[in-house]
Amino acid sequence: MTSAAHKTRTLWLTGMLHAFTHVYHVALMPLYLLIQKDLQLSRVDQATLLMTVLGIAYFVPAYPMGWLADRFSKRKLLTIGLLINGAGFVVLGLAPNYPVALAAMIIAGFGGSFFHPAATALIARLFPVGTGRALGMIGIGAGVGFFIGPVYTGWRAAVSGWRAPVIELGVLGMIGAIVFWWLADEEPAATPAAKSHASGQCLFPTPALWTFFIAAAFCFSMRDFGGSGVGSLGSLFLQKAHGMDPKHTGFLLSAIFLAAAVSNPIFGHLSDGGRKRWITLVLVLAAGIVAAFPHVPAGWIGPMLAAYGFFFMGSYPMVEAMVMQSVPDAVRGRVFGFWITIGGLLGNISHWFVGHWVRRLGPDAYTPDAYFGIYALLGALIVLALLGLPCLHALRRQEEQIETVAPVAQPTMR
Repeated sequence: MTSAAHKTRTLWLTGMLHAFTHVYHVALMPLYLLIQKDLQLSRVDQATLLMTVLGIAYFVPAYPMGWLADRFSKRKLLTIGLLINGAGFVVLGLAPNYPVALAAMIIAGFGGSFFHPAATALIARLFPVGTGRALGMIGIGAGVGFFIGPVYTGWRAAVSGWRAPVIELGVLGMIGAIVFWWLADEEPAATPAAKSHASGQCLFPTPALWTFFIAAAFCFSMRDFGGSGVGSLGSLFLQKAHGMDPKHTGFLLSAIFLAAAVSNPIFGHLSDGGRKRWITLVLVLAAGIVAAFPHVPAGWIGPMLAAYGFFFMGSYPMVEAMVMQSVPDAVRGRVFGFWITIGGLLGNISHWFVGHWVRRLGPDAYTPDAYFGIYALLGALIVLALLGLPCLHALRRQEEQIETVAPVAQPTMR
């Protein structure tokens, strides 16, 4: 039996790893123009492509990582992953040219891929009741990481160039992995039935379940595309259309993620009483803010980004809890790995996309009016993600029906 102290310690340590994981997802956002200049890149979309490559390397191995998480020590996987993730950023900070920088992003992304399948399955097992609240609590770590990333790199880059903060964050992540290994406990053992399920049963036993799952993952990939696009586009928009430096840009972008540290536990807890309506509320409000963002005067940029982050980032623990509670415990690592493979690969194309789009604006990139259309598109994609909710609901209903009849069918399967 897992004690309350064990669960709480594991929860907060996992939140710490969550912070490091997402520091790396946003650390480069204020640095695009500095990286372009230092590595002598001809186009800004080559700099934003670094983030897309990180995302691809992060999400492609997610399903195999979920397979490992369903079978092996999640503590070991989480430790190894952060060590590799941090090492990738050290290599990036030392990269002499663009090909090495791309290779560093592949290393870092691969290390990051260890986190979500193992961590989400672990927390869902520890907290079968109040799953949304528990995932919201580790979401505080994501908010802290997202906040620190652009603030720290933007501030340090203004003093020491873009390489110093990248190396420093990489080293700190490697130290964090060692601390986690030293202080974290192993997860509670799975039941014999769960072990049997994990080793012998397919992920989804019927074509209908596969259809509902893939449809839901595709729909929420539109949310991820919109959200990732808002971050990278915001960096270019603030520096080009409003003439801000990397320090000021990083500070303003961090408002998105500071608000997330507050909203994740709030909405995660509220959603335990009704996920679909709370998810709908936060994504509709976030989409409206995105569409309105380029229309507001400079003095309103910070509050608008904070309001957007409060609602948009609050959707993640709610959707993750809904996914985890739609499938059996024994396959949650694989399911979540597959989920973020689909959503992450499609969503992270947006970093390159917005860089390419801004490059094609030419001189118009220095006027706020030129950004009205792209922000409206990103907002529309966030709303369209809500089409995934009925798919997840149908997935859960059919899984429940299969679990109800499974004990009767079991003797005939051997």
